[in-house]
Amino acid sequence: MSRILLADDSPHAQRMGERILREEGFEVVSVTDGETAIIRLGDVDPDVVIADALLPRKSGYELCEFIKSQPRHRHVRVLLTAGLLEPFDEERARQVSSDGLIKKPFEASAVVAMVKPLVEAAGLARAAIAEVAGAEPEAADSGLDPEMVRAAVTLAVDAAMPALVEGITKEVVERLRSHAR
Repeated sequence: MSRILLADDSPHAQRMGERILREEGFEVVSVTDGETAIIRLGDVDPDVVIADALLPRKSGYELCEFIKSQPRHRHVRVLLTAGLLEPFDEERARQVSSDGLIKKPFEASAVVAMVKPLVEAAGLARAAIAEVAGAEPEAADSGLDPEMVRAAVTLAVDAAMPALVEGITKEVVERLRSHAR
């Protein structure tokens, strides 16, 4: 069962996120701030972290940056969330290598469409990392098959692509509509 760490200081957002994700068969662990999310990363060992960009104590941006900088968590995908009227820094999200944005209030089909491919990509990345780590140290250095790594990366990117395309398409359509008004 895939695990998701949901970091949001809104009890309503937590309840909605938990309900949506659990109905899809995911195990969900919820926390209310960024520092607690960092502390829980080790024991939760999530495939995906969903974090409010404006979390207290450590923002979602800071949490994402921490996760992406840790070799132990390099398989983890991070989705940032923001309310419709909350500020969201797209440039900062790109800088910290966020894997996407989910707008609140959560809409079940949009959440599932974003999360499922990222869970798959995280699973493939986790398996590829485990395979390389399971090799003898000498073999990992000298016998590493670049084509196998390329294949694993290609599978991970392919799995994540539909959600990325969908998210970008929705964002472009929203912006074009807002500029047309």
